Amino acid sequence: MPQALYTFLESYDFSGKTIIPFCPHGGSGFSRTEDTIAELQPGATVSEDGLAISRSQVADSAEDIAAWAESLGL
Repeated sequence: MPQALYTFLESYDFSGKTIIPFCPHGGSGFSRTEDTIAELQPGATVSEDGLAISRSQVADSAEDIAAWAESLGL
């Protein structure tokens, strides 16, 4: 996870909120990102419905991202 996200998550309280992670990646997927977010925001719910897209698929992922976002029902 980029250092800027650590700083962001350490600076704000998302208790009672749901965090839905999404990221492009170079092959590691979420790695431990979901666990790290949960550790930094213990009062928040970290959704397991996140989206991780390989860097080789990012350019062609608009439809997948739109379908994922719609599936969240927000």
